[in-house]
Amino acid sequence: MRALVTGGAGFIGSHLCETLVSQGDKVFVLDDLSTGRFDNIEHLPEVTSVIDSTLNQDIVRDLVREVDVVYHLAATVGVRLVVERPINTIVNNIQGTEVVLEEACRYRRRLLITSSSEVYGKGVKEQFHEDDDRLMGPTTLTRWGYAASKAMDEFLALAYWIEKRHPVVIARLFNTVGPRQTGRYGMVIPRFVTQALRNEPLTVHGDGQQTRCFTYVGDAIPALIRLMEDTSIAGEVFNLGSPECVTIEELAHRIIRLSGSQSSITHIPYEQAYGEGYEDIMNRAPSLAKLEQAIGYKPKTSLDAMLEIIIDHIRKSMPAPL
Repeated sequence: MRALVTGGAGFIGSHLCETLVSQGDKVFVLDDLSTGRFDNIEHLPEVTSVIDSTLNQDIVRDLVREVDVVYHLAATVGVRLVVERPINTIVNNIQGTEVVLEEACRYRRRLLITSSSEVYGKGVKEQFHEDDDRLMGPTTLTRWGYAASKAMDEFLALAYWIEKRHPVVIARLFNTVGPRQTGRYGMVIPRFVTQALRNEPLTVHGDGQQTRCFTYVGDAIPALIRLMEDTSIAGEVFNLGSPECVTIEELAHRIIRLSGSQSSITHIPYEQAYGEGYEDIMNRAPSLAKLEQAIGYKPKTSLDAMLEIIIDHIRKSMPAPL
């Protein structure tokens, strides 16, 4: 297969490129390097890389024409970027997806779009199902622009399926983590691990009782490829995550224990971290029944196992003490 991966120099995208190359696929990457890094894919000489944006429709058209399938991962990511650059977030997510959809449809290329658990908004269910109602915060809080933009991506993609029968499938990712993820834009595990390895206080936002289910990238990538390969599930949305949930407070304690750190834990208000009026989602756990039924998905990596992998990766990448 010949595959285009938008956002292929990012954390998840680079792991996807590795797997596609390992199975003999020809891979093209489109990435503007706004949050991705060329370092993530420079060890893959087989990959053809174009440094540009999905907003450049001519470039997207040229690349889509050359491939069989398109994995659309390019998007603004990270709480800090979402809060600080709301225009960029909304335009990148909606307009970029619109361009990719239009060009994929033009050449009838099968398309997978990665969405986010954020689309569920402030729902309070113990587990979120793909057809659940959604509850969004007010438009006066920029924090909700990301969730709304990813939901609009889904609406648009499904409209292409309904109206034009274009083969598209959507994967809602739940807190995917692993090597190469950076804490620069608010991602909690690499931030905690870096603080722990430096024996600095781990900064927990709020009371730390918000729960998350973290998904190891090594479990997520094969699932994305299976979703792309299964031609019977066009026009469907799937949660992609892990059933193992943890509070952020407990996550901090686990990282301190597994890293052998001497760090303490410090709580800071959301307002101090992200500005006035920031709202967090207290619980975010996926129902995986639909994905398991479709492709037999069962995550294999426990939370402690993925934390040990990430700790080892970040420890090796940190500069040696003078």
